[in-house]
Amino acid sequence: MSDIPLIDLSSQFENSDAEAWITEQIDLACRRSGFFAVRGHGISEKIIERCWEVSRQFFALSQEEKLKVKMPFAGYPYGFAAMEAETLSRSRGEQAPPDLKENFSAGPNSTPPPGIAADEAVFVFSENQWPQNPVEFQEAWETCYKAMTLFSTRLMSLFALALKLPKDYFEQFLQQPISALRANHYPALKSPTLPGQLRAGAHSDYGSLTLLFQEKGLSGLEIMNRKKEWIPVTQCKPEMIVNLGDLMERWTNGRWNSTLHRVILPDTKNNPNHSRMSLAFFHQPDWDARIECLPTCVSPGEKAKYPVVTSGRHLMERFHSTVLDTGLDYG
Repeated sequence: MSDIPLIDLSSQFENSDAEAWITEQIDLACRRSGFFAVRGHGISEKIIERCWEVSRQFFALSQEEKLKVKMPFAGYPYGFAAMEAETLSRSRGEQAPPDLKENFSAGPNSTPPPGIAADEAVFVFSENQWPQNPVEFQEAWETCYKAMTLFSTRLMSLFALALKLPKDYFEQFLQQPISALRANHYPALKSPTLPGQLRAGAHSDYGSLTLLFQEKGLSGLEIMNRKKEWIPVTQCKPEMIVNLGDLMERWTNGRWNSTLHRVILPDTKNNPNHSRMSLAFFHQPDWDARIECLPTCVSPGEKAKYPVVTSGRHLMERFHSTVLDTGLDYG
């Protein structure tokens, strides 16, 4: 696995020395690339495989059938988004052709907190758009969402220890997380692409952390290393990839990295039917969580590198920048 360390969590609860070793490895990985693979995460392989299967079945449906659960307007967070409905590199202010992927997303389906503005409530607390076909889709996804939420909470406690904070430090920001589960489908390319067009443009993730599952083998996923070189990433199931998001970089005052990554086009000459799918869980703290420099990540006399932001508003601004300016209808 190129440039990404593998951390085995299966020994976490054996003794304090094992947990200390794990947190040291996490800190090292997060300082370097902000990406690492996890073994022994404890999420049932059956839960993940079931989510894979219903997602494959959904993407294999006709376009007409998939559009029955389309995002009703550009910027709506949940449901089906057709090909070229998103341009991830625009979150960094870059102008680029739309990404060559389709996806389905689901969120927490929870009640908005008191006092939230109407546009904010619509953004993240909207209803999920569940397909009727396959019939087990909603149940499989809700089970997977719950499992990934629980594991993310566990991982955030390890992050706290790695940052010399109390183990439960981040719980205050995770009373009502606004995380999202997304399946990305990158169909085989049947027509010429535009100059600079990718399956997913260069971007960093917006939240605290991302849990990623890919199909086995060379995926097209690349991360940018310290030398500004793009490095390919491969993965073998059932391992997951964890990468940090922008909020974690802000929390740690840049000590940990939210690394640029992208998905490049396949070699259509040697593999013309190359399609790809991934499952990603974007862990996001509470809507109104204040993200400011952690006390253990700033030295005496040192200033915070980033202004204070709130979790939800940051997410909404970054997300909207990728979809609202494309001029494309989700349907």
